[in-house]
Amino acid sequence: MTDMVTLDGLTKAFGSLLAVDDISMSVGRGEVLGFLGPNGAGKSTTMKMVAGYLTPTAGTAVVCGQDVTRNPVAVKAAIGYLPEGAPTYGDMTVEAFLDFVARIRGFDGAEKARRVAEAVEKVTLHEVLHQSIETLSKGFKRRVGLAQSILHDPEVLILDEPTDGLDPNQKQHVRSLISEMAKDKAIIISTHILEEVEAVCTRAVIIAHGKLLADGTPDDLLARSLSHNAVLIKLDKAAADALAPDLRSLNGVDSVETSESSGVTQLTVLPKDGGSIAVAVSDLVRAKNVDTHELFVDKGTLDDVFRRITQETPAGPAADATDGEGAAHA
Repeated sequence: MTDMVTLDGLTKAFGSLLAVDDISMSVGRGEVLGFLGPNGAGKSTTMKMVAGYLTPTAGTAVVCGQDVTRNPVAVKAAIGYLPEGAPTYGDMTVEAFLDFVARIRGFDGAEKARRVAEAVEKVTLHEVLHQSIETLSKGFKRRVGLAQSILHDPEVLILDEPTDGLDPNQKQHVRSLISEMAKDKAIIISTHILEEVEAVCTRAVIIAHGKLLADGTPDDLLARSLSHNAVLIKLDKAAADALAPDLRSLNGVDSVETSESSGVTQLTVLPKDGGSIAVAVSDLVRAKNVDTHELFVDKGTLDDVFRRITQETPAGPAADATDGEGAAHA
């Protein structure tokens, strides 16, 4: 896999406030990287440096072999960037704005028309093509911003909250579009919607206080959840009371938690160190001839992982006010 984006010790300070602290990572062609972190973590600041909108205080960002600081024009030609808020020219119609962007990107004549038409088709903007952007809903404005970012078919896409303001159907459409485009691009997505990471990302990183704290596939991160590989059993209370002591004595079981809802008892069997205990638990239930309403394995949640990683990290002099990011709702 070819690295399309490489960050080495990337750092950004605003006076005494350290927004991004020595981040190093790479993103390859074919990857969709979910960029996660709470409000003020440094996500947008990092993305702005990669896109050439902010100059790093230290370290380097290389995009498609070009250093962002030394060759900013070449980098911007290779990047499609959807910034936070999707800023546009509100008095222009959608068609006029995309035509303007296409001309800035160096297209004219039939090629310009083709590029605009393809972007409109991919993001489904036909019904608002002749409306001024300032009259559009938040969701349509976001889609206009996405259209301009993909119009020149860039090798690298940097998308800051690409589905913000979209309804469920629109979100699904954009996620499908991202997955389709990822085949020959490197895509970085900043999002606070954790289900989006599982839906479209092949990899995710978590930052807080400007520091990179976790990097792996969504499954890698889920394995760090406290409930990863837990077995949940729903059954009658008498059966639960009889089964719980035997479950606690099983090898590999850390603890068994009991809860009740609507007259049904749930046993949550937690494994030691996230190990697999499903077979042992199932065998025990069968051996005891216990009648269960439901038995399933919990894979864990990114919400849990996100909260633990970001809340357990001591706060440093990171720039809370300079990053301009929305809160990460875990």
